[in-house]
Amino acid sequence: MGYTKEQLLARLQELNIDFTCYDHPVVLTVVEQAKYVGHLGGALSKNLLLKDKKHRLYVVSALTDTKVDMKILSQRLGLGKGGLRMAPEENLLEVLQVPLGCVTPFALINESASAVSLLLDQGFKSKQSCYFHPLTNDVTIALSSSNLDKFLISIGKQPAYVDLEASPAVGKDNPPDLAHLVPSGVLNSSEQPVENVTPTNVLHQNNVPKATEVKAKPKIQSKSAEKSQSKVDKPNNGTSVEKIVNDVFGIISPLFLDEVSKKLNVKKEELSLILDLDGLKGRAAPDLESVTTSLKNASYTAGFHAGFETMRNGGLNSLPSRK
Repeated sequence: MGYTKEQLLARLQELNIDFTCYDHPVVLTVVEQAKYVGHLGGALSKNLLLKDKKHRLYVVSALTDTKVDMKILSQRLGLGKGGLRMAPEENLLEVLQVPLGCVTPFALINESASAVSLLLDQGFKSKQSCYFHPLTNDVTIALSSSNLDKFLISIGKQPAYVDLEASPAVGKDNPPDLAHLVPSGVLNSSEQPVENVTPTNVLHQNNVPKATEVKAKPKIQSKSAEKSQSKVDKPNNGTSVEKIVNDVFGIISPLFLDEVSKKLNVKKEELSLILDLDGLKGRAAPDLESVTTSLKNASYTAGFHAGFETMRNGGLNSLPSRK
C-alpha cells in the first residue's frame, strides 16, 4: 500500500517544509488545473513517467511551457534515439502507486519507486513557488524548489535539475551529458523474471502434497490449433496510447504535406526532404501522448462512475442472480 495524501502532507510538516494546499475538483490535465490555481502566480508543471528498453523508469517534471523532445532526451541519457517511451499505466499503479493524472516527484516517496530516476526542469529554480499534486489530483500544493529539494533529499533522492530544452551534440567526442541519471536497472517486483521466484512466493493453491501430484502428459497441438491459439493470445493494442499517437501522425503527415505543397507550389517529394517530419513528431509526441492518456483515463473514470451509479440506484436486486 502506497503513501496517502494525508501521510505525505504529515511528512512535509515533520520536515518543517512550508507549503500551501489548494483544494479543487479532480483534474486530469494541466489545462484543467490552471482553471483553479493558474491565477495564483505559481509555476504549473507537467510530469511524465517514461520507460526505456531495459524497463528502467524515469519521472520527468517540467514547466508547462518547456518543450521536451524525447528523442533528444533519450540520446542525452545514452539510450539512442528511440530509447524512451511513455510508460504503461501498470507502472503508474505498481511502481509509483498513483493513478493517471497524479504523477509528480512526490510519488517517489513510495519504496516501490526507489529505483526510478527523476529529472527536474531547471526552470523551477527561478520560480518563487512550484505546483504539484500530492499523490491525488483533487489538491494542488505550492512550495519552493528549495523545499522540494529538502523533501527529495529526505527520501534519498539527490535533486537533478536539467535544461530539458538543450540539444548538445552526442557522439564519440561528446559523451551523453545525462548518462549519470540512468537508473541502476533494478527491476521492481512485478517485473522479476519467473525463474527468480522463490518457493515461498508461490500461491497456496500450488502447495499440494507430492503424493497427490499427477504429472500430465504433454499436450500435442496440431499446426492449425497452434495458429488459432496464436491469434487468440495476440494482445489487443487498440487502446495503446503510443499506437494512437502513431496513427494520428500517420494520418496527419500526408495531409500536411499535401496542403503545404499546394500553398507553396512545391512537389511533395521535394517538400518531404526539406521538412523534418520525424523531428516534428518527436517534439509533439509527448504532449499528444499526455492528452491521449488523459482522455483514456477520463473514459475509464466515466465508465466506473456510470457503473457505480447504476448499482447504487438499482440496489443489490439489480445484480444478476446465480443459481
